[in-house]
Amino acid sequence: MSTSATRRRAYHHGNLRASILRAAGRLLEWKGLAALSVRAAARRAGVSHSAPYRHFPDRESLLAALAAEGFRTLDRALREAGAGGGLRAPGEAYVRFALANPQCFRLMFGGDVRIRRDRALAEAATRVVERLSQAFTSQLPEPAGHDASIAAWSLVHGLALLLLDDKVAEAARRGREPEVFVRAVLSSIRFAARAPQPSA
Repeated sequence: MSTSATRRRAYHHGNLRASILRAAGRLLEWKGLAALSVRAAARRAGVSHSAPYRHFPDRESLLAALAAEGFRTLDRALREAGAGGGLRAPGEAYVRFALANPQCFRLMFGGDVRIRRDRALAEAATRVVERLSQAFTSQLPEPAGHDASIAAWSLVHGLALLLLDDKVAEAARRGREPEVFVRAVLSSIRFAARAPQPSA
């Protein structure tokens, strides 16, 4: 079967949206956000320029869909990391995702997409926040568990950005690979094991 016939078959079977998202995701990581457009994604996917517009009427909708898919992928990584218990594993998974998908990570948390304007994106982002919160609320009563989850999120998010922006020199890492360094940093943190006591 020819390549064009394969593409037509994929289109008729409803795989166009997924194909465009895959192509857009690759473009995002390879060339950055500035190079990404609906037309560029269509070209990368090997379909006509007009084909994607039934799914993505504009660039903003494409970016929102990419960010939502990124949050779903991150949520799966956090869920798998948390299956064995413990608080550091989800943090390691979070930073690992950021390092593996730097441009998508920046898109998810940057100002290029407005989370509240896209329902699917808002739901996907909310699940990630809830996943992080659950790691602590299972061990700490509210509201301490929620507050601890925000503190932990701030830590791992900041660490991810420092590594992405190459702000942690190799000397500071003492020659360790990023993943080994992240594990060591998170292992050095002693998260609250009980609710804070009220002040006198």
